[in-house]
Amino acid sequence: MPAPAFFFIADIEAAINFWRARAPSPDGVQLSAQVAALAEVYARMAHARQRALPEADMPAAALDAWLIWYDSTPDTPCIAICSTSQGDARCKGCGRSFEEVQHWLSYSPVQKRAVWQRITQEGTALRFTRYAERAAEGPAI
Repeated sequence: MPAPAFFFIADIEAAINFWRARAPSPDGVQLSAQVAALAEVYARMAHARQRALPEADMPAAALDAWLIWYDSTPDTPCIAICSTSQGDARCKGCGRSFEEVQHWLSYSPVQKRAVWQRITQEGTALRFTRYAERAAEGPAI
């Protein structure tokens, strides 16, 4: 079963902040088109007290801005300590299920972020405990 396809309000906020830094307001009042598109979605979600927005409900302009932000984030939570290859149903290194690890490349960006959201909230994988500093460094080159 693929990961659910939802946009999370925390990711919308992160995308807004990404665009605020990338395309700052020239006068402190005007918003870039990307910030305006994402801010409208964020405001509607906040007003409705929604934590997640179904993928189909994201307006095209906001989706385009979100996807550019998404490309600036790590693609995979993997920290090269994979216990699913040893038979575990859930990886001790990154927190993904065996199915999520197996099908990761076929997931959409929205599905990948949903998995990231879940494993971050759980915070039990080594990625978020003993190896958090190593994971923050990114892949070894």
